[in-house]
Amino acid sequence: MENLLFSLNSTLPVFFVMVVGYILGRMGFIREEFCKGADKLVFKVTLPAMMIHDMYKIDLEHDFDMKYVGYCFAVTLIMIVVIWILAKLFMRDKSIVGEFVQGSYRSSAAVLGSAFLINIYGSTGMAPLMIIGSVPLFNAMAVVILTLENPEQRSGLSGGALAHKTLVGIVTNPIILGILIGTLWNVIKLPMPVMIEKTLSSLSGLTTPLALISIGAAFEGAQAIKLLKPTIIATSLKLVVLAAIFLPIAVWLGFTDQKLVALIIMLGSPSTASGYVMAKNMGHRGVLAASCVALTTFLSAFTLTFWLWLFKALGYIGG
Repeated sequence: MENLLFSLNSTLPVFFVMVVGYILGRMGFIREEFCKGADKLVFKVTLPAMMIHDMYKIDLEHDFDMKYVGYCFAVTLIMIVVIWILAKLFMRDKSIVGEFVQGSYRSSAAVLGSAFLINIYGSTGMAPLMIIGSVPLFNAMAVVILTLENPEQRSGLSGGALAHKTLVGIVTNPIILGILIGTLWNVIKLPMPVMIEKTLSSLSGLTTPLALISIGAAFEGAQAIKLLKPTIIATSLKLVVLAAIFLPIAVWLGFTDQKLVALIIMLGSPSTASGYVMAKNMGHRGVLAASCVALTTFLSAFTLTFWLWLFKALGYIGG
């Protein structure tokens, strides 16, 4: 019961913020122009600021476990590539492939990972290592996939022109630049002035609530119903299938307690709200992305609780 309440308290408020945005949008309090401006602000300013801040704050030396980081990286890469290939082979509507792939794999790992571990163990524990192994790849591959699967960009371009435009789009993407700046700042060990750190922290804090309000206000219910099947499939992959495949392998490799909890978050947490913002700002409609965020956020309160309960009952997670 305690685990259920913790999961509900962690995930449902995120869902409720989207509901508030939806209500405000239906009331006319938030208009389409606000949503477009908010999406651009998140994509070009607050999300890159979050990437810089988070990558700088990660301790790249303390308790570094190459085997664990390598497993997080390998699992992330495998699930992205496999889902992408299957989506391109079997999805009839190719215009939503990018949103589907991102919604199926990209987790709110950085936000929820630390929160869960602090609640269970009193410290962030292995969350930073999981973040190092997965989150930069989450974001970088999202840029690649959304760029290559952009329905507007693909039309009317030759192979060479498409490749050039894709490369430019990836190199100049604000998310990629944020990751690179934050990582470089971390590696060269240049102290970050307090005023800059606090500014980045404040901007980072705007990302999730602003993105969630925009998702709710711009939510297209009628269009979302038409995409119910891919939404359900993506949600199943995100919350159940990937965890069912890779968590037993993690246990077999000897990852337990804090490391296993961090992997549960990496594999089974809801699709991140920033995925919707990126999709909207990279030429996609964003309907499927918003639907995945909403449904995975609501259901993850129960699926995450199940995974935590299961592995704790099996003795792989200590109190």
